Amino acid sequence: MKNTIAIALVAAALAGCQRETGPDPLKLTGKMFVFNYRLAYATYTVTLNKTQPLPDGSIVVASFENPAGGEPLTLTRELFPKLDKVVLESPDITCVRKERPYAVTIEVKGPDGATLQKLETTVISDVDQSVMPARPLVVGPAYDKNPEVFRNGLAPTNFDTSACPT
Repeated sequence: MKNTIAIALVAAALAGCQRETGPDPLKLTGKMFVFNYRLAYATYTVTLNKTQPLPDGSIVVASFENPAGGEPLTLTRELFPKLDKVVLESPDITCVRKERPYAVTIEVKGPDGATLQKLETTVISDVDQSVMPARPLVVGPAYDKNPEVFRNGLAPTNFDTSACPT
């Protein structure tokens, strides 16, 4: 009897130290490119919903393929226990091409650095970054017209558009 109780207590203690296998703690709910025409930049935006509790001190590490080439762009965010939604926004990006899939990898890590979940997906834009203005249309906290674009306060006949080396 004592052995059975001791085994049950050890099993319960071990189960309390680890996340049980089962549903993943985060579920991908949205992914897209966001083009901010006023400020002339684009970003990846990925949203996730928490489906399982995570240990305090857990983080999410996202890696975004760099459309301009080179090393992936990375982002690390702490996961807060009371927040059920996670929104990841990449650093500013350039050279997004229409209908081309770009890789995104998301890792959920526990406080000890162990990987609890890994998600891999792609994000596809339905527009090319060439529709973006070459320079921000507004500047400053009051969104004043950018004097480099609006000369003498007048809009140009044609806006210069963003270009990417091919």
